[in-house]
Amino acid sequence: MSSNPKILMIEDDPSIRDMTKMNLNMNGYQQVFCAGDGKEGLALAARIVPDLILLDVMLPEIDGLTVCRCLKNTPGLASIPIIMLTAKGEENDIVLGLEMGADDYIAKPYSSKVLAARIAARLRNRNNAPPQSRTITLGPLEIDLETHCAQINAEPLLLTPDEFNTLALLAGNPGRVFTRNQIIRKVKGVNYPVTARAIDMHIVNLRKKLGDWADHIETVRGVGYRISAE
Repeated sequence: MSSNPKILMIEDDPSIRDMTKMNLNMNGYQQVFCAGDGKEGLALAARIVPDLILLDVMLPEIDGLTVCRCLKNTPGLASIPIIMLTAKGEENDIVLGLEMGADDYIAKPYSSKVLAARIAARLRNRNNAPPQSRTITLGPLEIDLETHCAQINAEPLLLTPDEFNTLALLAGNPGRVFTRNQIIRKVKGVNYPVTARAIDMHIVNLRKKLGDWADHIETVRGVGYRISAE
């Protein structure tokens, strides 16, 4: 990724587009491209291949959730981080967006500083992600994917396989919110008969075992869980 990342904003409100673009320019993002509807956004994404996409949920022509699904199913575009913009922080829209592949969300009205920080975090994660790495290190937490061992402050963690996989998923994507259904699919596979309540119990058990570091596993009310970035 270049030092001057390309950001695509798909937003139908001209005043929000103009204000957000100006604020992003002031925060150092000079390549900000804009589209006013879902159809135009998909075409522009294919043409410029941005480094990150800001995607409104409520869009004309093609709604934001459908745009997200199309992007994540398109070779060459699927790995682009997507931050969903939700008008009222509606839980259903947030959950659907995340389950269709969005990396983050932010509710309107949003602070320009908060948005810039979220963008920076997503770009940093994408740029620094080691795709072949078999270890995850996050502060005092160390996870060895090869040996299926985890430790915190050099003390081994006694985890069940599901607890280990859940922790590895969250720690491998710090700051990213995962819905319960996403965790189930990524840990157990598609159509595995596990309830959302079982995921909640995994999180309860993980927090107990993490001790003083337990608060780093955050509950995003009505959505799911994430591990805070150190």
